Amino acid sequence: MLWNTLNGLPPQIIAHRGASGYRPEHTLDAYALAIAQGADALEPDLVASRDGVLYARHDVGLARSTDIAWRAEFAQRARVVDGVLDWWISDFDADEIDTLRAVQPIPERGIQYDRQSAVPRFAQLLKLVQRANAQREKALVVDAEIKNPALFTSLGIDVLGALAADLEAHGMTGAQAPVWLESFDHAFLRRASERCGNACFALCERTPGAGTLRELAQWVCGVAPAKHLLWHHGVEDSGLVAAAHAYGLEVHAWTFREDRSPAPFASVRKEMDSAFALGVDALFCDFPDAALAARATYGASEPPSANRLAVVARPA
Repeated sequence: MLWNTLNGLPPQIIAHRGASGYRPEHTLDAYALAIAQGADALEPDLVASRDGVLYARHDVGLARSTDIAWRAEFAQRARVVDGVLDWWISDFDADEIDTLRAVQPIPERGIQYDRQSAVPRFAQLLKLVQRANAQREKALVVDAEIKNPALFTSLGIDVLGALAADLEAHGMTGAQAPVWLESFDHAFLRRASERCGNACFALCERTPGAGTLRELAQWVCGVAPAKHLLWHHGVEDSGLVAAAHAYGLEVHAWTFREDRSPAPFASVRKEMDSAFALGVDALFCDFPDAALAARATYGASEPPSANRLAVVARPA
């Protein structure tokens, strides 16, 4: 069938924090399950230890997704920020973080896998992907988001240097490497692009205007907007996908979740179908198997759209 994506191929399914709907997020177990389910890419968020080792965690604080609150030896290292007790990863060395175990940060998803998996280093994930790619025809991609780079820089931690070192050690730098880089900090992302050469995607919480898209098109491969930016008034096409495609930019939308309300859509499946129809190039999903099933059966009950945007040249 003909897809409305930039390249006319089926949209890619990115396992958001691994198969995080089924296992504690950002664990090798969650990533391995996503690989087994057939995801096209794995999305780790990256933060750094005090001694500059990158870990797959979403938050600077460790309380939400690890068992650190149960570790008496770390009790005196807690911070209180805005009235919330937490432990910052930047206050710990890598050998200390390696002793922690992951927990499910969303309790309704079940806690039966709590404290079974370590907090993985980015290097461990890269090794997992290398092993997987040795068995695959199509390369599995790591879509790495660098979190809060300015904060870590202010703490004297060289996140960009750590990122480059990990990628270089695994032979995963350059435009053809199976590692994409993304960040909300576009200035940092550009420096990462210049240093590492990997494909980059600019995360967006607000709709980028034509000027922003034109500038980004000079150095990124695409934009990664929050999914609500795809639609006006709930379900009406906002025009973002077509605008990005006109500049030769892919659109990777986040985040589709089977256990969250898809309102105003009647179901998560209809929400994904609408994104497919718009021509979204990749979907971040907590339940990769459900998204893959939706992609496999999209258009089965009605003719697919033949209105794929043909990009001949970028607007001036």
